[in-house]
Amino acid sequence: MAKIYRQKQVFDRKTFSTRLSALKEQYGPSDIRPALVDLFKEYYQQGFDEVRRRCETGANGKPLAMAQTFLTDEIILQLYTVTTSYIYTEKNRTSGERLSLVAIGGYGRMDMVPYSDVDLLFLLPYKQTPWGERVVEYILYMLWDIGFKVGHAVRTVNESIRLAREDLTIRTSLLESRHICADEELYEEFLTRYDKEVISGHEPEFVEEKLNERDTRHVKLGQARYVVEPNIKEGKGGLRDLQTLYWISKFIYGVHSVGEVVEKGIFSAGDYRQFQKAYNFLTTVRFHLHYVSERAEERISFGVQKILAERLGYADRAGLSGVERFMKHYFLTAKTVGDLTRIYCAYLEDKHKRKPRLRMPRFGLHKRKVGVFPVEGSRISLTTSKDLKDDPVNMIRIFHIAQQQDLDIHPRAMRRIRQNLTLVDRKLQKNVEANRLFMEILTFKDGPGFALRLMNEAGILGKFIPDFGRVVAQMQFDMYHVYTVDEHTIRAIELLSEVERGLLAEDHPLANDIVHKVLSREVLYVAVMLHDIAKGRKGDHSVLGEEVAKKLCPRMGLNAAQTETVAWLVRHHLDMTHVAFKRDLNDPKTISDFAQIIQSPERLRLLLVLTVVDIRAVGPKIWNGWKGQLLRELYYQAEEYLFGGHIETGNKYRIEAAKKDLQEELQDWTDEEFSAYSDRFYDSYWLALNLENQARNARLIALSDRIGEKLTINIHVDEFQSISELTIYAQDHPGLFARMTGAITISGASIQDAKIFTTKDGMALDTFWIQEPDGGIFKDKHKLARLKSTIERTLAGEILPRKELEALRNRPRAIDAFTVEPRVLIDNMASNRYTVVELNGLDRPGFLHMLSQALVDLKLSIGSAHVATFGERAVTVFFICDLFGHKVHNEAKLQKIREKLMEALLAGTKKTAGKKKTVKKTVVKKSTVKKVRKPRESVK
Repeated sequence: MAKIYRQKQVFDRKTFSTRLSALKEQYGPSDIRPALVDLFKEYYQQGFDEVRRRCETGANGKPLAMAQTFLTDEIILQLYTVTTSYIYTEKNRTSGERLSLVAIGGYGRMDMVPYSDVDLLFLLPYKQTPWGERVVEYILYMLWDIGFKVGHAVRTVNESIRLAREDLTIRTSLLESRHICADEELYEEFLTRYDKEVISGHEPEFVEEKLNERDTRHVKLGQARYVVEPNIKEGKGGLRDLQTLYWISKFIYGVHSVGEVVEKGIFSAGDYRQFQKAYNFLTTVRFHLHYVSERAEERISFGVQKILAERLGYADRAGLSGVERFMKHYFLTAKTVGDLTRIYCAYLEDKHKRKPRLRMPRFGLHKRKVGVFPVEGSRISLTTSKDLKDDPVNMIRIFHIAQQQDLDIHPRAMRRIRQNLTLVDRKLQKNVEANRLFMEILTFKDGPGFALRLMNEAGILGKFIPDFGRVVAQMQFDMYHVYTVDEHTIRAIELLSEVERGLLAEDHPLANDIVHKVLSREVLYVAVMLHDIAKGRKGDHSVLGEEVAKKLCPRMGLNAAQTETVAWLVRHHLDMTHVAFKRDLNDPKTISDFAQIIQSPERLRLLLVLTVVDIRAVGPKIWNGWKGQLLRELYYQAEEYLFGGHIETGNKYRIEAAKKDLQEELQDWTDEEFSAYSDRFYDSYWLALNLENQARNARLIALSDRIGEKLTINIHVDEFQSISELTIYAQDHPGLFARMTGAITISGASIQDAKIFTTKDGMALDTFWIQEPDGGIFKDKHKLARLKSTIERTLAGEILPRKELEALRNRPRAIDAFTVEPRVLIDNMASNRYTVVELNGLDRPGFLHMLSQALVDLKLSIGSAHVATFGERAVTVFFICDLFGHKVHNEAKLQKIREKLMEALLAGTKKTAGKKKTVKKTVVKKSTVKKVRKPRESVK
């Protein structure tokens, strides 16, 4: 083993031997074991604490791993010595009574971290003997009693070789073997046979199997390198990818470190320095992660990211918090690992992977050329870096050709590109041909994602567009954004291409229909690429991004009109989400204000498509059908306004049309029955529901009135929309809405949308669209029965939602990682009829219930309510008025509203007014809730 820094502080052999000798004098072999366990525990704990102290005072990965390995070696060595020299002494052991203790796996390559398993091989010459069995058993029980997690095998040399040839995992584990103590000749015999019988002649097979294993692992953990809770060991760009390089190097070349492959010409000295830097950083983070978790935790979850950032010294900077700076460093390191493994593994695959026994002739295509680029099989390559230096446009052109001809880029070419990134200077950035080629890459009709990812991996994308380089590996510390900014952007571009090619027609019918009506594909693709370009800077990224777009677009070949449109889209790319999810779409002022921002049907089409792909690219579970419905509803109303339809006037015709359609649907009703029914509702009812819902409600109300029920509950499961529709028809009374939302939450359902109406004769008709908290259909028979029972008991006063929800909030929840600054904003300009109150707070069970109950206590009427969740953050917008149907203008009353709602926002959290504390994160419920009702009525 390499020299350990101040190894006596980790394990002092001299003092240990002295203490051990004293124990031998005090105890015999039969009764020394308890005292031995205590002694070994004491010395292991001392060493463990010393390694931890070094970690917490700034030591980095490699020295820490070596110190931890040295400590483990010493414990095992001393344990073997005392076992064989004092516990089970055999003066005349036979040739079969031999034993060699061998470290394998991560322990064998000296890659131990605090809570690693200790992988041991007890190597035997022949079959097990009674002496060997006693020794192995004693050592193992001692290690377990000391507190080690031991993965062990007891095998002969023959068994080890046979199993290594049969099983890839065992073959890899034994490849990393290292002799610890006991019979070294036996270990050397094993090594000789392993080299001859396992390695020799099987190099291509091993390379192929390890590369397949790597690919399978990446698929299992998610292909993306830039997920915001990465697995530091097994994830893409993690330590296991670096270890794959070591395994392949050792198997093929017999090296003892990856550094030795520099001599083979695969890695340059610079590549190896990057390898060492990446290994040290990842291992250092892994040490801290284990210490913080106090177990073998490999996932860098939200709960530990802030702690790790603080321990590693990442301070806040303008536009970036310390935790975001730390995670950006992590992702850049993961990208480096990806670069190295791609170069290395692809090179070895090319050199050593097994080839088919029969190869068909390529009829002259084997060594064809496209310009200066040779094509080798399915890969485009680069003969010399001179081709790049002579014409730097080739730095972009190679990706353009690869995309056009459906080719991968050879690792040699990727390596040369990475080594010549300095050629991407201002002159190339402004080069007309380079920008033309890039625009063709970006807008490629068969999908630009693969080429853009290659460019990002090679570092070209961030160099050619420096503003994009600033968001490479940039994460946001929240539960809403699943990917880093660059990964999110490329995914959004891929989704745009899929929409354009009709691949998402079922999920996004409107976007699929209008994407081909936009006047400029280039505008749309550039806007998607630039929409988050200014994230991580100090200030509003939409406003800053608009300035970036104005600067970049002319360089990329867009004319003045196109540049203006792209800049506008970047500036307003969140507006459609804001209005659709937070505003009352039945309020004419909402539509007119939105239309005045949009100004043209072309911008509306562009913004709709941009909004759809932006939301979809945030994460795999962010989009749902109800968000799509809200966006479509906003689009159609805004389109009608932009084409000259006046909202107030248009609504009258829509109401009459809705009534006529419903009467035709209810053909078994007389004119008198329908007239009496329709007169019970205010105008808002006819605009808020489709014909199917209105027909179902009409029959429900007619049945309830006929049998005289005071409370009618109906649940309709919609498999197509993956949602359940809960309709409640009951006598209206103050606080009804708040009690219903409480009952639904208690039942375990997540509200996705709600439309609540009061009839002129004092009845309430409330419809909630609900799902499971994870987005699944809420349709389990037992859960549906419990939901009905809970609502009935709540409205009967048997269940008090406040009490039940308080118990829910006091249960252990997700990691205590996030704080959301509570905020109450009151706006008397957004609506002609209502005072608009926007609330931001930490999402938690009963969030909507607490806020609506606060408004009930204030004796305010809710015109509508909208709730949208973005990860841990819940944003709620209420449209309220007083009991007389007027806006609230009195400043004293407004101040009281602020205070009461702030109390509700803080309820159930660890944040108190005027004093900031850590706020616990709750189970996230992604919901959009809308309440529509007539003012001047009793408060729900």
